[in-house]
Amino acid sequence: MSKQPNPPLRSTHWFSPDDHKVGFIHRSWMKNQGLPDHLFDGRPVIGICNTWSELTPCNAHFRVIAERVKRGVYEAGGLPVEFPVMSLGETLMRPTTMLFRNLVSMDVEETIRANPVDGVILLVGCDKTTPALLLGAASCDLPTIAVSGGPMLNGKFKGQDIGSGTDVYKFSEEMRAGTMSVGEFLEAESCMNRSAGHCMTMGTASTMACVVESLGIGMPGNAAIPAVDARRNVLAHMAGKRIVEAVREDLTMSKILTRKAFENAVRIVGAIGGSTNAVVHLLALAGRLGVDFSLDDWDRLGYDMPCLVNLMPSGKYLMEDFYYAGGLPAVIRELGDLIHQDALTVNGKTIGENSAEAECHNREVIHTLDNPLTERGGLAVLRGNLCPDGAIIKPSAASPDLMVHRGRAVVFESIEDLHIRIEDPDLDIDATCIMVLKNCGPKGYPGMAEVGNMPLPPKVLKQGITDMVRISDARMSGTAYGTVVLHTAPEAAAGGTLALVQNGDMIELNVPERRLHLDVSDEELARRRALWTPPEPPMDRGYCRLYVDHVLQADQGVDFDFLVGKSGATVARNAH
Repeated sequence: MSKQPNPPLRSTHWFSPDDHKVGFIHRSWMKNQGLPDHLFDGRPVIGICNTWSELTPCNAHFRVIAERVKRGVYEAGGLPVEFPVMSLGETLMRPTTMLFRNLVSMDVEETIRANPVDGVILLVGCDKTTPALLLGAASCDLPTIAVSGGPMLNGKFKGQDIGSGTDVYKFSEEMRAGTMSVGEFLEAESCMNRSAGHCMTMGTASTMACVVESLGIGMPGNAAIPAVDARRNVLAHMAGKRIVEAVREDLTMSKILTRKAFENAVRIVGAIGGSTNAVVHLLALAGRLGVDFSLDDWDRLGYDMPCLVNLMPSGKYLMEDFYYAGGLPAVIRELGDLIHQDALTVNGKTIGENSAEAECHNREVIHTLDNPLTERGGLAVLRGNLCPDGAIIKPSAASPDLMVHRGRAVVFESIEDLHIRIEDPDLDIDATCIMVLKNCGPKGYPGMAEVGNMPLPPKVLKQGITDMVRISDARMSGTAYGTVVLHTAPEAAAGGTLALVQNGDMIELNVPERRLHLDVSDEELARRRALWTPPEPPMDRGYCRLYVDHVLQADQGVDFDFLVGKSGATVARNAH
């Protein structure tokens, strides 16, 4: 075996302690699983953090992935130990998985710290499983590799490719407009999600898989290999092999996730037309690691990035096509000096070295810098009296003619209020209005739900209108599209200006100037604020109470105030 790093591996404090009684306890009970003596000879112990669950359909194939990781760990001379953590199923959980992201991060952090593991493999896939596990692992700062489960195969409906999430919103609007039958809508269910894997659009799951690779915390190729492709299992095997080597090299997360890595991730999210959800997750991750990284960096680094990847919701293709076209390595190579090619990755090479030989096989899917899909694919950070701490918009998924717009506010006080009133044919609204949704932020929902892409009223849809300006303190599904202003901070439930907007107020949106302005005087806003009362908390006990009391705002990553920073993996006391 290779020489162990100095200081000794963490696991030796459990399995080879000076106190023979304690060592006996730890080793003996592990041996009831059929582990032989030689596996406790001081080799690296690798924790495989698994988010497998049948309640998380995107991650339901992770038992197979875990077994492939184990093969690689054994091959490299390590001892793999698999453990479960709470799994967040985007498609089933209510009120929103974002409510539980921080809880899972605590589960991951405490499980890693409390157990004899020297390095960690994170099995991630569905939207919040990726950031939740990254956050928890970052707080411990052991050698870590994230392995994504991979996207589904392309959906097929009536001879056409359809994308998860994106076409749900499209079909729903068509059905509400009367141009698609209920029968056709239901038929599309089985056609859309037809294999193992997460969303095959460039939604949040695929975006975060790209972020994993962009940050260098995942193996090359992690982002795009379909879940059912044999090469996904190969990647898992190689990750298992590599994590043992990373432990021996003491290649911790903080050595990978530097300022350069975060800057790369922002630029690459722009180049792929990635999800707006990446904003809060990367802000929170930087906060855990102590990396100087803010909301304004998203605008400065990402807004002018050309979008090269022609995938839904910004384009027409899907992740399967992206992989065949060359995947993220081809994008990284195309970006050249626009990113830090010397940033270190988990395989011990730089991100530039990993993509040096990458080829693009389809320029319809991955465009060149000289011929981008759109000139700007990054996110824009807006400021103004309506969002003093910022708001964001994804221009590549919005309508160009609405990038500068002034309109009358039509206000919905809650998501329930919207659902009740939006179908009313007598609703006082037209295509020039601006829809405003309150109390859907971190504290207000709670959990900052993906309801920002509000459905348009049928009376507008029947006029052939497919987009309107919409503003909220909510998030938006990465698979969604439209001229949607999100993450308005401070949120309404925290007393932000958004709480004070009334029907009939005029609002100005100017994306080129990064301006979001409520045309109401400071004096009138002060009068309204004096009359405003905060909403009652949705729950007064348990985790929900903890969440509402301690969650930070969108511009700070929606993390808990007491989780910012990291504690490391040291445990001072024995259990026996």
